[in-house]
Amino acid sequence: MTTPIQQAVDAVIASRYSCRAFLPDEVPPEVLKDILTVAARAPSGTNTQPWKVWVVTGGSRSRLCAKVLSAFDDPEEAATHTECYPYYPEKWVSPYIERRRKVGLDLYRLVGIEKGDAARMHQQHARNFHFFDAPAGLIFTIDRVMAQGSWLDYGMFLQNVMLAAKARGIDTCPQAAFVQFHRIIREDLGIPEAETIVCAMALGFGDDSRPENTLRTERAPIDEWVRFNS
Repeated sequence: MTTPIQQAVDAVIASRYSCRAFLPDEVPPEVLKDILTVAARAPSGTNTQPWKVWVVTGGSRSRLCAKVLSAFDDPEEAATHTECYPYYPEKWVSPYIERRRKVGLDLYRLVGIEKGDAARMHQQHARNFHFFDAPAGLIFTIDRVMAQGSWLDYGMFLQNVMLAAKARGIDTCPQAAFVQFHRIIREDLGIPEAETIVCAMALGFGDDSRPENTLRTERAPIDEWVRFNS
């Protein structure tokens, strides 16, 4: 029998989703600080706490978005920007490629993008660089000296950010797309060369009227990825 706190925690985890359309309502700075403060309770090897966060709102957010979008919309310039680390594999294999394709097709179906419509696909991808209209964007960085274990720790911190936000009625979308334009982000925000950009995150209040926010990605049944040994 579950307790009320177990039910509450489970509900927050299960209700989190990648929000791709936000309302313009601002998130109060004190709420954002509370989210990041509680998220920093994430575990890290020998308490190294490898996370660093750059928050962009208002004019700072608008300026950064404009610069990245300008590069993204110019094919020649976009080709000069590459990821600062490999987020995805060089060669996709099953079952991962099928899962990746399905979520893309499901999203396009919801927003009315037909297969092969490159212009609409480009427009949809460009929404990443508006932070999906969220009022707050977060850029996460890590010192280059930190090793793989610290990146694992970082994942727990990112999850904490999303769950702490959801517990407060605030939605999020973690974004790897920004990593391609790390040089622009670094220059605009003054991020030191000693830090690697891990990802970005849109944060705000989800727009429930938008069809893309009805997307709920599937999860493989536990029997496919768990082996119990006794």
